Amino acid sequence: MPFQVNLTNCDLEPIHIPGKIQSHGFLIVADKEFNITACSENVSRFLPLNAVALLQQPVSVLEKYLHDSAPAGFLTLILSFGAINHNFGSFNPYALDINAKAFNLVISTSEDQYLLEFEPEFSDLESDPLKTIGSSLSTMLGDAKLSNLLEKAATQIQEIIGYDRVMIYQFHKDGHGEVVAEEKTEELEPLLGLHYPASDIPQQARALYKLNLTRLISNVEEEPSGIVGLANFAETPIDLSHAVLRAVSPIHIRYLKNMGVASSFSISLVANDELWGLVACHNYTPRFINYKERESAKLVGQILSSAINFRQKEESLIKLNQIKKAVVTLGKGLLRNENIERSLFDEPITLLDAVDATGVALFFNGQWYTEGVVPDERFLIELLGWLTANMEQQLYETNQLPIVYPAALRTKDNATGILACTLSKELGEYMIWFRPEFLESVNWAGKPEKPFEVDMNGMLTITPRKSFESWSEMVRFTSLPWSAEDLESALLVREEIIFAIGRKQIEVRVLNEKLKEAYEELGSFSYTISHDLKNPLATVKGFGELLKRNPSLDDKAQHMVDRILHSTGKMQTMIDEVLRYTVIGHNALPDAIDMQRLIEDLIQEFLVIEDSDQLSINTGDCLDVYGDQTMVMQVFSNLIGNAIKYSKATTTPVIDIKSEDTDLGILYAVKDNGIGIKTVDQDKIFDLFTRSEDVESYEGTGVGLSIVKKIMEKHSGKVWVESDVDTGSTFYVLFRKPELVN
Repeated sequence: MPFQVNLTNCDLEPIHIPGKIQSHGFLIVADKEFNITACSENVSRFLPLNAVALLQQPVSVLEKYLHDSAPAGFLTLILSFGAINHNFGSFNPYALDINAKAFNLVISTSEDQYLLEFEPEFSDLESDPLKTIGSSLSTMLGDAKLSNLLEKAATQIQEIIGYDRVMIYQFHKDGHGEVVAEEKTEELEPLLGLHYPASDIPQQARALYKLNLTRLISNVEEEPSGIVGLANFAETPIDLSHAVLRAVSPIHIRYLKNMGVASSFSISLVANDELWGLVACHNYTPRFINYKERESAKLVGQILSSAINFRQKEESLIKLNQIKKAVVTLGKGLLRNENIERSLFDEPITLLDAVDATGVALFFNGQWYTEGVVPDERFLIELLGWLTANMEQQLYETNQLPIVYPAALRTKDNATGILACTLSKELGEYMIWFRPEFLESVNWAGKPEKPFEVDMNGMLTITPRKSFESWSEMVRFTSLPWSAEDLESALLVREEIIFAIGRKQIEVRVLNEKLKEAYEELGSFSYTISHDLKNPLATVKGFGELLKRNPSLDDKAQHMVDRILHSTGKMQTMIDEVLRYTVIGHNALPDAIDMQRLIEDLIQEFLVIEDSDQLSINTGDCLDVYGDQTMVMQVFSNLIGNAIKYSKATTTPVIDIKSEDTDLGILYAVKDNGIGIKTVDQDKIFDLFTRSEDVESYEGTGVGLSIVKKIMEKHSGKVWVESDVDTGSTFYVLFRKPELVN
């Protein structure tokens, strides 16, 4: 039953077993014993022999019709040597003379069979291509730019083989092809720049183009010759993948006829072991190129393939080197800086420089970091969920996101293409690069859809296009494709970040161990202060008080004793402050604190201590906070005490205490109208034993505000100040709400 093409099996057409050959030559098939098992029906056109009568005869029966000076049994000898060497390349082509006409014998294998193909040596080429191939290759390869190289190649190949049209046809990533270079006779319409659908050259045809680097169809009007063989061949057709005479798909013949092409010749271009494209040659009258000339053309194709491969690798290497420099710089920054996010976004070389994109987003440690043109955060969150559910590998790339993820339609202007890379799928941490929609008008050689007809059996069958008039299509919802270099760079950056994260984790562990040791040492130091220092200090203070009671001391001696007692009292206060500082962090955080009561109690104590009619302390509603009551009391005791202390110089000291419920937590402000703090000192006043230069005349140890800072950090909050000299200061403390505390 002949192969029937329907709408679904075009890619399944068994073109490697057509059961026919092109009839300008004939075929003999022999088994391992060199007996004829099959032959083409047209053998009688070349030899006075009947095809059926040849079956089961030894191949030597052909020799008397092959007028050659070779000795008897030469066919058996050639087959024997080829079988031993598993290669017939050194014998092909073997020159023969049949009926006073020169022929070439080409031998190949098909499973356990030998294919002997007899093909005329005659050629329509006017000159031997080997004589011009050297200068042609020199001209062809003289340009470093790939596009120029292809243009020169088309010109030189047309000069060598003399076809009406020579095209360099490149396959795109999605399988469709494009004419990227062309040389033609003046009267022909140009096809340069036209695109052809992937179905024009189906997968099985591409596989054969990789296997056979040249392919000739000398005359599309020539009827192919069938093959007759032993009974088993009816069930198992002969595989003609390596046969130079293999017949052509009827669909392809109709395709060429619809284009007006009478003869075609193709040279495969293979780069990186993939079919990069074809040198597609069309002639509008029949044209034959013999085996040797086709081999010369194959050599040109192989050299051109190598040149394409080299140029592509060279261009790729240049781009990859640029990207690697950016990645290396990022890596150095990651190791140099403690903050990973800052290293990726705040340096001269950023995460956006690592990949050719218009925007990048990083989700890390629960936060988004972005640069360039990226979608809004709402979409980023949705996209992150989609990637988590659908991304199986470390890397995901598409240049048609709106097609695979319709929610991206609204962001096509900045997120039609994405390249996503996982840092940690468990933590939902990703890097995502973005590209916008790239509107492109593609010119097709006729509408790319395959037309179909209804045959006599009512079956829909595909037919080749009959019109090849240029047809334009606007490509939507597509970005520029991501290159292999982009993908490699994303993975390199991932490695650098993961290495940096691992290194930071080790550093944190080491630091934690050191902090643990330091904390233990600080505890020991506190014990030493409380026992070893307080006892001698009490002795000094006791002797000082005894001396003060001595009536025989003059005024100068009494003044010295007063200084001793003042200094010991100050030292005792410092020891108590340090002890309080070291114990912060050991206590657990209980429930909410009645702040109204706590602050009112503190105010009453300060009013009694100060005993001043001029001092005014004002409060509003004091909102409750979450924390340790003793620690929180220390915070406000220090802040209110400082506000009173540094406002005494004013005529009417005024202290205002207010609270506010914000999105981040409960915010308290303690405002005074005192001396204020210089801007340069506002950060360092929270450091241990550090005070502003303007307050040397005021009592203090430089510990109080550092205690406030440490207590607020313990409560996952923070403290800061706003101040103007001679105007006053406002200290802010923010207490996180329980649900916001990590």
